[in-house]
Amino acid sequence: MSTHAPDEARVIPLRPHTAPPRTEEASRPPRQQAPGPSAPREPLWRDLVGEVLRRERLAQERTLKDVAETARISMPYLSELERGRKEASSEVLAAAARALGLGLADLLSLAQDELARPTRTRPVRTPVGRPHTSPTARRNGLCLAA
Repeated sequence: MSTHAPDEARVIPLRPHTAPPRTEEASRPPRQQAPGPSAPREPLWRDLVGEVLRRERLAQERTLKDVAETARISMPYLSELERGRKEASSEVLAAAARALGLGLADLLSLAQDELARPTRTRPVRTPVGRPHTSPTARRNGLCLAA
């Protein structure tokens, strides 16, 4: 007979819990992590696009309702986009951009500028060990993958 505990399924959340789970593991002391600088978290694309949409709308002193009606999308959905809660299709992004007087390329370029800002000065090591600037800083382009 085996005295081992039965295998239990583990759920690994994508986002951290606000309160620790009530399990035996919660009563254990946390594991020590290796010392060193923690890498900054990369921003999500939907957060960047949402920030640009909100910034542009507020700069034009327009209401959420006005922009949503012009774009022909629901006001709650536009709010979710601005807060980075929803991942919009290119059609919805184009409609929101047009409602703000922007093209889709303008919206994506502004979001790309936000994305490239924190990585622009970070040195990157090449395989042979020579430092060079970040690929984002060398090329002024945008690449989206589905």
